[in-house]
Amino acid sequence: MLSQKTRYTIRAFQHLADHWGKGQVQLADIAEAQNIPPKFLTVILSEMAREGLLISQRGRDGGYQLALPPIDISYGDLVRLTRGSLALVPCAARNAHEQCKNCLPEAECRMRSLMLKVRDDMAAILDRITLADPIKMEPLFEKEEAAE
Repeated sequence: MLSQKTRYTIRAFQHLADHWGKGQVQLADIAEAQNIPPKFLTVILSEMAREGLLISQRGRDGGYQLALPPIDISYGDLVRLTRGSLALVPCAARNAHEQCKNCLPEAECRMRSLMLKVRDDMAAILDRITLADPIKMEPLFEKEEAAE
């Protein structure tokens, strides 16, 4: 599962990508439109500005904007910056590898091999899709009716 921070970051960046080329977007506007607590959003956007992905401007007419064109920011970038890794288990992380506790030796662990494949496939997808790519809205899941 993605952390709340990662989900908020993605939604904030999608909002900023929608406003690309239109100037600064105020934090309050992002928070309201994306249903993100303003204090949490302040922390997130400050971190992303330090990473070089956002430009922030203080003052009455200030706000935030993407530092790069939306086509140059992938969803994989955002997940890695907020989560640290795309891997679902520590032993499958390519850049932040750690041995799992209470597990088999890595050379004998089939779950590690499976999770490496999942991680690599997920990375290929998230690195291929950028903020410039349209995301098709999917229909809602229908609730199953109770069996009679």
